[in-house]
Amino acid sequence: MDEPDLNEALPELSNDELLMVLDLVLLEAERRLLRYAQQGPEIKDMADEGLVLAVRAGARLRQAQSATAHAAGHLQVLGVGGWSPQSTNPNWDSDPRVTGDEGTAGHDHG
Repeated sequence: MDEPDLNEALPELSNDELLMVLDLVLLEAERRLLRYAQQGPEIKDMADEGLVLAVRAGARLRQAQSATAHAAGHLQVLGVGGWSPQSTNPNWDSDPRVTGDEGTAGHDHG
């Protein structure tokens, strides 16, 4: 049976399909890590293999989370509704509509 070339197949997937594949891959990694965490006569061999998988998977997930945060930061400057953020990392009080600092005269902030 020929293996699919994932480097060619993945770019062709829709976002929903890509997320479905990602979910399946993460689920398989969790199943393997759970298996490695079980006790048994081969625990030392499984521990070595499981540790390598856990460390490498963790590193890859942190990289993906970093990319996600970076993309989200850029996308959120587009705003939504009446919200127009001035930075890619706004604070909770960055929106003048939250703090009441919209320049309306006589507005009580107390």
